[in-house]
Amino acid sequence: MAQGIDVLVLGAGVAGLTTAVCLAEAGCRVRVRTGEAPRDTTSAVAGAIIGGPLFADPVEAAAKWQPLDTNLAWHRAGLAEFGALAAVPGAGVRIARGRMVSRLGADDQPWMHGLPGYAPCTAQEHAGFPVAFQMSVPLVDMPRYLGYLTDRLLAAGGELLVTPVGSLDEAAAEAPVVVNCTGAGARALAGDPTLFPVRGQHVVVENPGLEEFFFERSPGATSTSFLPHGDRLLLGGTADRDVWSRTPDPAQTEQIVRRCAEVEPRIAGARILGVHAGLRATRPQTRLEEERRGGARVIHNYGHGSVAVAMSWGCARDVQRLVEQAPARPAAVS
Repeated sequence: MAQGIDVLVLGAGVAGLTTAVCLAEAGCRVRVRTGEAPRDTTSAVAGAIIGGPLFADPVEAAAKWQPLDTNLAWHRAGLAEFGALAAVPGAGVRIARGRMVSRLGADDQPWMHGLPGYAPCTAQEHAGFPVAFQMSVPLVDMPRYLGYLTDRLLAAGGELLVTPVGSLDEAAAEAPVVVNCTGAGARALAGDPTLFPVRGQHVVVENPGLEEFFFERSPGATSTSFLPHGDRLLLGGTADRDVWSRTPDPAQTEQIVRRCAEVEPRIAGARILGVHAGLRATRPQTRLEEERRGGARVIHNYGHGSVAVAMSWGCARDVQRLVEQAPARPAAVS
C-alpha cells in the first residue's frame, strides 16, 4: 500500500471535490483520482440552484431517495454552506432572486411561507404554471465553483490526478480509506445495478440582460428554467432516464430555447454559446455507507440524482465523520 496517503477519493465532480476538501481541511492526506478533469464532469454543467429540489410538491419526490429526515438534513447543510459561500469572492456563488414554478400542487401552502424571501407571484408572473412564487436562494456558477473547490483542495495539501482507477480493488491497494464518488460510473465500478443515469441537456446563451432566475420543479422529461450567471444564461432542461449518451441533441436544443422564450421573449434572439449534456447518477436511495475491501475501508457516496450539488456538503460531512471514526475491529475467534 502506498505511503503518505490517508484517503483516496475517486471522482472529481462536486461530490468528490467537496468530500476531498472536507477531509484535507480536517488534516487527512488526500489524493483525488478521476477519469475526467472537474470542468469535464456532469457537475460542471449542472444548473445548481440550491434549495429548489427541497421545495416543490417536492419534499415527496426528494424523500424517495433517502429517509426524509436524512434528506432534509443534507439539504439544510447545503443551504447553510452555500449561503456562507455567497460572501466568498471567487467562489462562484451568489444569493439570487427568482421564481420557482411547478405544474403540480396548490399555489399557497404553509411550507412555502418559510422559504428564504418567499413572496407570492402575480397572475402574470405565473407564466401559465399553477404553482409560482418568488424566493431568494444560492445560485452556483458551476465551472467557477469547481475551480474554487480545486484550489481549496490544493491549498489544504491535497492532490488531484486525472488518472482513473480500474477497480475498487486497485483503489484499496493504494490507500487505507477509499471514498467512491464516481457518480454514474459507480454502476460499473461498484457493481451497482440499482443505479441508472438520467440524462440532462442544457443550452448556454448570451444573457440578454436577465438578473432573476426562473426554475421549474416538476416531474417529467422536460422542464423550463433559465439561470443567469453574469453574461451567460443557462437554459434547461431535460430528464431522460436510462440514456447514457452525452452528445447534444439538436432537437432538444431547439425545444429548450423555445420553452424558455415562451416565458421570457428576450431569450429567443440570444446567441447560443454552447450545448452540454450530463448524466445524473440516480438510484432508489443515495448510497452513503461503508464496506471492507481487503484491508481497506471503502465508503460510497454516490447516487444523488439531480440534487448532487445541494447535498454535497451534507454528504461530505457525513463521510468525514465516518472516516474519523475508528474502524470496527473483527470479532474475536474463540
